[in-house]
Parts: sequence; structure tokens; C-alpha cells
Amino acid sequence: MSGGGTETPVGCEAAPGGGGKKRDSLGTTGSPAHLIIKDLGEIHSRLLDHRPVIQGETRYFVKEFEEKRGLREMRVLENLKNMIHETNEHTLPTCGETMRESLDQVLQRLQAATDSVCRLQQREQERKKVSERKVVRRVEWALPPATPPSTVSSRIPPGPTIS
Repeated sequence: MSGGGTETPVGCEAAPGGGGKKRDSLGTTGSPAHLIIKDLGEIHSRLLDHRPVIQGETRYFVKEFEEKRGLREMRVLENLKNMIHETNEHTLPTCGETMRESLDQVLQRLQAATDSVCRLQQREQERKKVSERKVVRRVEWALPPATPPSTVSSRIPPGPTIS
């Protein structure tokens, strides 16, 4: 507002005639009307323009959320670390020892079962051999040797004759 230009100050109106002369209804920039308008602008921005307040609240919310989330995640990670440490130090050795004991028992039972199966197989093989020998003996006893009939009678010793 240099005074020599064609600018219209805030709250001022241009003169209705074409004289190029300005009509300053509010007076100079230091006038009470100008100060009131300035104060009204500030009041308007404070009461009706909520952007700065919302931005501040948003920044505060994000900061709090990130801090709480970070703390919660740190607690979760700490709990996981403790569980892993406990598992490595206590649970795994206990499980390993129990597994070895159980595995030894299982191996003993398996060995006993294997020995039992071997004995059963041997008995079965012996039974098969015995039954095969019986069949061969029955066949040998049931059939006379294949020889010509003339020689058969000569080989049979004369027995007591029944008259």
C-alpha cells in the first residue's frame, strides 16, 4: 500500500465515478476499522479454520500410536526371545532325553520281535522239511520199485504157505 497505485485496500471501495480517485471508507491501515477487520480475520481463522488443530491432533495421535505400537511390538519380541531361550535351554534337552530313552525301549522291543520272527521262520522251515520228508517216505513206501515182474517174484523169499 504505497498510496500511489491503483490498489484497493482491504475493506475499501473504489469510487463509483470514473475519476480514478479512491474512496477510503475505513481510513488508513492503522485506523480502528482496519484493526477490527484484522481481528475478525484472526477470530475467523481460529474459530472456523480447524486445519492447524486437526494437524496437531493428527501428529499427536500418530506419535502416540507409533510409540505404543513400538512398545507392544518390543514386548512381543521380548516374549518370543524368552520362549525361544526357554525352549533351547530346557524343553529341547528334556525332549531329547525322553526321545533317547523311548528310542532305546523301541529298539529293544524291535530286536525281540525280530528274534521272535526269525525263530518262527526257522520252525516253519523245519516243519516244511519234515512234511516234505514224510511225503517222500509215503511215496517210497506206497509204490514198489519199478522192476520187471519176473524178477519181482524171484526176489521175494518164499514165506510160509498157508494151506
